[in-house]
Amino acid sequence: MNQLHPVIKKAVIPAAGLGTRFLPATKATPKEMLPVVDKPAIQYVVEEAVSAGLDDVLMITGRNKRALEDHFDRNYELESALIAKGDDDRLKKVQESSDLATMHYVRQGDPRGLGHAVLCAEPHVGDEPFAVLLGDDLIDPRDPLLRQMVDVHARTGGTVIALMEVDPASVHLYGCAAVEATDEPDVVRITGLVEKPEPADAPSNYAVIGRYVLNPAIFGILRETEPGRGNEIQLTDALQKLAADESVGGPVHGVVFRGRRYDTGDRGDYLRAIVRLACEREDLGPEFRTWLHRYVTEEM
Repeated sequence: MNQLHPVIKKAVIPAAGLGTRFLPATKATPKEMLPVVDKPAIQYVVEEAVSAGLDDVLMITGRNKRALEDHFDRNYELESALIAKGDDDRLKKVQESSDLATMHYVRQGDPRGLGHAVLCAEPHVGDEPFAVLLGDDLIDPRDPLLRQMVDVHARTGGTVIALMEVDPASVHLYGCAAVEATDEPDVVRITGLVEKPEPADAPSNYAVIGRYVLNPAIFGILRETEPGRGNEIQLTDALQKLAADESVGGPVHGVVFRGRRYDTGDRGDYLRAIVRLACEREDLGPEFRTWLHRYVTEEM
């Protein structure tokens, strides 16, 4: 790879949401800690950052999110109990989360939107480019989207946003990008962005999904961005300003993702993610697939 621009070292994971779609389960438990099979959703996201070479991770948290910090910390009592039992397999699983990355935490305070959550990362990130991974989006590790985005940034600089083609009728659920083709397959130039447009007003069916590589110029724009849709500071609104003026923070490119993605912020997709990942596990898959087939064909 021809490295032309600063190496990205830091990842930011906004995790301050209330998880209201999963109430009452999220009344006292952070939604990011809900298990996907036997591992909390947030751990998959941190593992993705690390696999892309970003092992300095800042998590933007809020009230009642202390469990996130505890999960990525050592639990000496539990480890001692597993050592005493000679349970090396479970000991390894417990230690994996605390050894994954160098973790940092900051509280968002007032829930003022994704743009505000990203702005909270400025003291830690400084003037370096950085990645943002939304905790609701799980990307299958066999489809290294973030690594591809980091590689595109190394060549182009500026900002790189993950995009996915969606049914035009569903575009109102996403930020939406106006794009121009480039010479590279599945890499486009983004010329504009709209947050959750009506289908008739959407510039395309390319939806923004929860992975970004951002130029630090985004911080200055976010400080000046007024609350938008939902009376929140929208990251999409700030990205639109970057896309409209390349002189501010360089070009804005999109990587079109065609792999496996699970939206764990949606109850139905959360359940589908568990079923798919469980079916593919060597330790669980054979028995679970047999039961699932029998349940679908005989019991439903």
